Amino acid sequence: MTGTSKGTAQDTDQDTDHGGAVDGFSAADTSDVATMSYEQARSELVETVSRLEAGGAGLEESLALWERGEALADRCEAWLDGARAKLDEVRARVAGTDAGAGAGAGAERG
Repeated sequence: MTGTSKGTAQDTDQDTDHGGAVDGFSAADTSDVATMSYEQARSELVETVSRLEAGGAGLEESLALWERGEALADRCEAWLDGARAKLDEVRARVAGTDAGAGAGAGAERG
């Protein structure tokens, strides 16, 4: 938070114990997100966003949904980043093979 805070050292300790959660708010359980496939994480993220957009949830539930949604979005992004890295690696390997084949083919003609 920005601005002036009149919390005590004990308040700060309590905030850190809950992963930065606000007093009285229990953070969403995101421990299972790290093991989800892309499809699982994306499906639950779509559902979570729909629940948030529908409204009607209390503040605590909305915060928990938001926190879980952030974790799910991060998981999806990690999967996509990994897929991009693999594609880039394959493209580089193929480009290197093509360059080598092209040089070899040119040498055979001469």
